[in-house]
Amino acid sequence: MTIVNDVDVDMGHLQQALTTFTDWAQEWQLGISSDKCCVLNLSIQLSAPHLFINNHELNVILQTHDLGILVSDSLSPTAHVLDIVSKAHRHAKLILRTFTSQDIGLHMSFM
Repeated sequence: MTIVNDVDVDMGHLQQALTTFTDWAQEWQLGISSDKCCVLNLSIQLSAPHLFINNHELNVILQTHDLGILVSDSLSPTAHVLDIVSKAHRHAKLILRTFTSQDIGLHMSFM
């Protein structure tokens, strides 16, 4: 099944595909973590679809992590880059705090 445009979503084709996928997973005794599933719109859409997996409504979000990459609805790399820079600053501060002594007497004994 191919979802090409908003009409396919409005007609219920996407929900039908999700239901078929859920049925297949149950048949093969595979668990689907519906809490980790979400909807990320990559186009301008006036109304958000109400989609369900295992009778659990999927949240519509603006950005999510996928394979270590922060993906936003605009597909702009800005959020991902800011996330990486923030983590780098935290690690740098941790390293600095680890190797910097607050004991003034300790600094004088090495001189």
